[in-house]
Amino acid sequence: MRLTVKIFVIVSDSTCELTENLRKHYDVEYIPMYISYDNTSLHADVDWVKLSAKDFYDLQRNDTRVFTSQVPVGDYVERFEQYIQDGYDILSISCSSGLSASIKASMVAREQLIEKYPTATIVCVDSLTCSFGLGLLCMYASKLRAEGKDIHQVAQALEELKGNVNQLGTVDDLKYLKRAGRISATTAVFGTLLNIKPIIISNNKGENVSAEKVKGRIKSFRRIAELTKELYTGAHMGGIFIAHGDCLEGAEKLRDHILQLMPDAQITIGILNPIVGASCGPNTLAVYFGGQPKPAV
Repeated sequence: MRLTVKIFVIVSDSTCELTENLRKHYDVEYIPMYISYDNTSLHADVDWVKLSAKDFYDLQRNDTRVFTSQVPVGDYVERFEQYIQDGYDILSISCSSGLSASIKASMVAREQLIEKYPTATIVCVDSLTCSFGLGLLCMYASKLRAEGKDIHQVAQALEELKGNVNQLGTVDDLKYLKRAGRISATTAVFGTLLNIKPIIISNNKGENVSAEKVKGRIKSFRRIAELTKELYTGAHMGGIFIAHGDCLEGAEKLRDHILQLMPDAQITIGILNPIVGASCGPNTLAVYFGGQPKPAV
């Protein structure tokens, strides 16, 4: 059952983590990014239809390099024009500009279409986050739309809230961050030798940065749980979301660490999308929630 009759369409991209059931419930659309490997190119499908999550992460475990690409301008133009012709205005909420150029592509598409359809309204929002952080903003936008807010009111609310969408994550193997150009080869080698696990946050520019380093995976779980308790406020969006890179057991252990400190927390677990997963690798874990303002680091 949908929450509202659609007044304007809410559309995101492959990093939003909203599976088919969630998209139907919140009446949110998405336009896929792309992944490629071994001369194969596929949509980065959040429903994992053509390539299962296990097969995707096993590719990486077997040292197959997976590349990613943004939503092309042409894909935005095609979908946006379809919505306009169907009579909808468009609220596009994209992966952080600190991680992807898709937001820029959506803005280029908007300018092209406004020339052709001058009465159309297309609002593009840079979420400054990804994964369930982006999904939280999409769900919040849907809630406001259901309350009768217009597209500009919803966009303004997202601008005011997005700086409070927290991310706390850790990776299991630093080589994937090295491949993606996120850390140096030297950092990856010595970090692996010393069993160092970074605590990765999203800063106020929407960039993923290492805020702390701990030794060992279990200690990283404990530290993430401590920081979640310290930073969590709900910030108009109840619940805590955990995304995992094909490591459900690890996600459940992290959930249990959080529940030890926050017994009443409502925690949802889901698979980390293929775009972020390609950079972070198997066994990555990340927690998302509304909380304190993101730091300027």
